[in-house]
Amino acid sequence: MLADKDRIFTNLYGQGDWTLEGARKRGAWVGTREFIDQGRDWITNEVKASGLRGRGGAGFPTALKWTFMPKVSDGRPHYLLVNADESEPGTCKDRDILRHDPHHLVEGCLLAARAMDAHLAFIYVRGEFIRERQRLEHAVQEAYDARLIGKDNIHGWDLDIIVHHGAGAYICGEETALMESLEGKKGQPRLKPPFPAGMGVYGNPTTVNNVESIAVVPEILRRSGAWFASIGRPNNTGTKLMCVSGHVNKPATFEEAMGITFEEMIEKHCGGIRGGWDNLLAVIPGGASVPCVPGEKIRNAAMDFDGLREVGSSLGTAAVIVMDRSTDIIKAIWRLSAFYKHESCGQCTPCREGTGWMMRVMERMVEGRAQKREIDMLFEVTKQVEGHTICALGDAAAWPIQGLIRNFRHVIEERIDGYTYNSTSEGAVPSIAAE
Repeated sequence: MLADKDRIFTNLYGQGDWTLEGARKRGAWVGTREFIDQGRDWITNEVKASGLRGRGGAGFPTALKWTFMPKVSDGRPHYLLVNADESEPGTCKDRDILRHDPHHLVEGCLLAARAMDAHLAFIYVRGEFIRERQRLEHAVQEAYDARLIGKDNIHGWDLDIIVHHGAGAYICGEETALMESLEGKKGQPRLKPPFPAGMGVYGNPTTVNNVESIAVVPEILRRSGAWFASIGRPNNTGTKLMCVSGHVNKPATFEEAMGITFEEMIEKHCGGIRGGWDNLLAVIPGGASVPCVPGEKIRNAAMDFDGLREVGSSLGTAAVIVMDRSTDIIKAIWRLSAFYKHESCGQCTPCREGTGWMMRVMERMVEGRAQKREIDMLFEVTKQVEGHTICALGDAAAWPIQGLIRNFRHVIEERIDGYTYNSTSEGAVPSIAAE
């Protein structure tokens, strides 16, 4: 459980002043010049010592990602690209940083840019985020006016920040599709290699990081990497913004220590499960693209990368969707299938064709108009989509269905039995045919 003194986002609920004056009162922009003067390697090593892993979903070590940038310039400029395209269903943490603590992000951009010898940072904001973009642009302008960033600023490292407003496509949350969109092209993922650190935005070395990953960097440097690493569990260190929606008494976004158990988190921050713990059916613990976990399996699970892997899911963005026993679990997963079918860019055949096929089969399973042998067929198709696409959208479409079949196969079979007059292992005979 996280102590109040260890919180990084102290204005998460917007109860304080979000402008530069308020941010400075809460400790922002303190010691920044000293951190810049320590140099590229010192900043990277402190972040590496903190154990910070990417907060956008993949959980890749942040400092290690920074080291992929060229050490010696070949004449091309280096870029930092901040991914504020928070489009994962159920996720609502980055928008609170943009609205209520934008200077955490602006300061983090300066420090991260120093760590990769970048003098230009792009912040790509989700198309639906209007007020959030306005707040961020105001904070960036305040930083320019106070000479905290820009040319010949008081910190001694030139940095320009460009805020780019997207058009609202889910696929642009993928880092290479984001770069394509930023360049004014259709938001479609690029083949890798080449990787962004070698050839990114406009063909220049680029590092793409999530908003939260960059926003925590200033406090890590102020309090030391060892302090951040002391929170949580080994390989799962630090604080994490988590957002809980669905069937809890008090849905909320909050900052908590990595590794807190699911039950403790729900009781402390959300007032418990609606109708009590016996009413808990399933939980999607990391945003819509991760497999659901039955209620009885997740209650004592640790909310971190390793803890949720042990129960067959993933931390993802730590966007927790809670479903009680009033939920039609098949219909809930069908709804996600429809979302991914709609948001597929269509570039890869397995995804373009597979997402539509999976959605249509799921649609029939919602009603029970399916055969039991189609359950295994559907699972096999998810395996043909998973891992066979340029980006991870194919995986994201497959995993929720895989979780449904692994954990709630009996619900699907009962739905089929309820729809049919007679059901056998070889298939189903609709009651109308039996008459």
